[in-house]
Amino acid sequence: KGGYKMKVWFVGAGPGDPELLTLKAKALLEKAECCIYAGSLVNPVILDCLPESCEKYDSAGMDLPEIIAVMEKCRDRGVDVIRLHTGEPAIYGAIGEQMRELDRIGIEYAVVPGISSFQAAAASLQVELTSPEVSQTVILTRCAGRTPVPETQQLDKLAEAQATLCLFLSVGKLAEVCADLAQHYGEDCPAALVYHASWADEKKICGTLATLPELASGIERTAMIIVGRALNPPGCSSKLYASEFTHGYRKGTK
Repeated sequence: KGGYKMKVWFVGAGPGDPELLTLKAKALLEKAECCIYAGSLVNPVILDCLPESCEKYDSAGMDLPEIIAVMEKCRDRGVDVIRLHTGEPAIYGAIGEQMRELDRIGIEYAVVPGISSFQAAAASLQVELTSPEVSQTVILTRCAGRTPVPETQQLDKLAEAQATLCLFLSVGKLAEVCADLAQHYGEDCPAALVYHASWADEKKICGTLATLPELASGIERTAMIIVGRALNPPGCSSKLYASEFTHGYRKGTK
């Protein structure tokens, strides 16, 4: 292509609803010539944005060397690659290892962020993850599985902060997670699970740490767990819109 230097675009596909794609992500998909997508996670309707002529590779059945090999072939042809990841690529996206390989072989890349499933889940539940005097911190984490978690980041350590917890990749151990967290938050602490947040088949289940495992029985993957008392806060309001509160854009009554 006349000496054109190709680029790999790591694109966040968002949580599933194609209308939650960023404008930049949609524009890249609509002109893509080659797309490597996370088929086990990305909503298939997102792929409808791709041109019929686009070469498509489902990374669910590929290992890292195979993915990089496709990118190298596209470099030789001067064709950009869209590497389509679910949600927000920076969170459990496994993009770091791909970037290191691209650095090694001299292929340029860029990242287009996307809306994460924890954001889509909060929107579905119609909750604010931070609540005045209840929780001013949100922790994004996961329980240990085939990928270990550092000892200092085990759930029982994080639970000491009493923050709002958003757990990725953990629904397969829901009962264990809820039992562990109940020791710190209390069994009556609000807990929710959203399966396929923003997809057409979305399911949302609300309960407590004591009841959620039974309520969500049968859901074993692609679900976000949110735990914390911010899900059902007392009547505390933020100071931002209080009439007596002065800030840089408004003088308060006191």
